[in-house]
Amino acid sequence: MAEESRKAYPGRMRECDRVIVANWTDPELLQGEVFDTVLVDYFIGAIEGFAPYWQDLAFERLRPHARGRLYVTAVDPYVPRMEADECGCFIGDLGRFRDAMLLLVRQRPYREYPSDWVVRALKRAGFNPVEARGFPIRYGARFVKSQLGMCRDRLHLVENETLRQGLAAEIKALEARGHALIEKHGAIPYGFDYVIAAEPVARP
Repeated sequence: MAEESRKAYPGRMRECDRVIVANWTDPELLQGEVFDTVLVDYFIGAIEGFAPYWQDLAFERLRPHARGRLYVTAVDPYVPRMEADECGCFIGDLGRFRDAMLLLVRQRPYREYPSDWVVRALKRAGFNPVEARGFPIRYGARFVKSQLGMCRDRLHLVENETLRQGLAAEIKALEARGHALIEKHGAIPYGFDYVIAAEPVARP
């Protein structure tokens, strides 16, 4: 991902521009550096794959680096009670299958957190949440392809052949359901992304 980011950069990177590969659990990472704007972009949900059980410390770790605004972007977790229609049911089934696939091959799925959890965590870490907005999601073919592609890429890691064949068949079935819903509705509406803006509270 770091290499793809470097290639996608629209011009020559300046001396002050950096693409860093590291883990926020490292206390030496960006030590002593402070920034006017910090964008926490789909970060909390991804922590589970790299530093599980550390989510409650994330904003405390970021607090010394934020001089001005901090923005948190995330997707609201899938909630079974919202799966009242065929679109919600499909997205829920797809998400659970993806996570089960990752667990079967001894990998960790991401774990998303709702906006109210994030607000509480921000306050505990010394931030004042000043605004929050939600943005309804309409999933398209690229989403379905990426989620099921992630599963297909891991089929070879499933040792049991019968199970592997069953998983491959379920991938095809989910793919067909997804494309049928996109053709029917134009996209698959379900859930929302959110953005929370927060500012550091002055230390006493």
